[in-house]
Amino acid sequence: SHSLMALATYIVGQTPFPEFSVLVMLDDLQIMYYDSTTWKVVHRTNSDSKYYDEDQSDAGVIFQDIYNDMKTRDIYVKELLNHTDGVHVHQRLAGCELLNDDKPGQIYFWDAFDGRNMEEIIYDLEKKDIQMKKTWIPWDQMEQLQIKFLFENVYHPICIKVLRRYLNMEKNNVMRKVKPRVRLMKKTLTDSQGLQISCLATGFYPRHINLTLFRDDQPVDDDQITGGEILPNGDGTYQMRKSLVISAEELRERHKYNCTMKHLNLDNKLDITFDVAESDPGSFSLSAVISVLVLLCVAVLIVTALIIWRRKRRAAGRGPGMFAGPLPGDLLRALNNLNITLLTSTQHTRK
Repeated sequence: SHSLMALATYIVGQTPFPEFSVLVMLDDLQIMYYDSTTWKVVHRTNSDSKYYDEDQSDAGVIFQDIYNDMKTRDIYVKELLNHTDGVHVHQRLAGCELLNDDKPGQIYFWDAFDGRNMEEIIYDLEKKDIQMKKTWIPWDQMEQLQIKFLFENVYHPICIKVLRRYLNMEKNNVMRKVKPRVRLMKKTLTDSQGLQISCLATGFYPRHINLTLFRDDQPVDDDQITGGEILPNGDGTYQMRKSLVISAEELRERHKYNCTMKHLNLDNKLDITFDVAESDPGSFSLSAVISVLVLLCVAVLIVTALIIWRRKRRAAGRGPGMFAGPLPGDLLRALNNLNITLLTSTQHTRK
């Protein structure tokens, strides 16, 4: 399905912004802007110029009505909420949807004042039914009939007409499908000796995606996860990241962690497993200690062999001192390699 939504903002009080402004979105693509400075539509896409006058006329009907209604309601709501001084913001989100079979869907209407949800209206064109889930102004029978008439004969026909028109013009943008790219990231937490794992899906379109982190095949509780917001990329695609902190104790328990995602452009669910064992700080330290001990044992054996070899040379009268004379080539190379290996292992252990 596709939607056309208008976000109207009415500001009470002195600000550098227009008193009234509207953003019009086709799905997640901005196609129009309108405000009280010019009272004209500004197109944000390559619109067809033959629809310019019609768009201006439709905007004059719809947006002027929204402006007048929001201005009237503002007087009422300021008294209701005891808001008199300062800057206050009244916002309205209204629009319609077109279903996958090109059949018109419902029309939606939400109001908020200073970030507080105040009203929600849904009109079902097929059933001729209007649902008012929350209202800040009491509606009598006559007012309900008026709003139903307005939705059915003005708002909905214009909304569906504009939705179909711009959907046809922008179909290459709004109907494209781009698969997500996935990255798994691990970060050792030096303070707690724990580990943070992150699953990042990026570069996908449309924006709807289901990204889930699992521990031993069970979804991790939301209160343990950070992130999860869908954020825009600069190229018109989207990204989502979810992260989980694993304590040192949990790492020692050897749980299995994996990330799964579902997207419109993926034929099947994508499932990727984290290899947290490689990042277990305890296992890393133990392996480093074992490596150093093994190398020290090898060093002792080489030095012992060197002493025995020198004594044999002296007993045979082939050298005046214990370490006189050149070392055999193989033994010299072994000592050099051992020195480099010990130095490298010590540095890794200190890190």
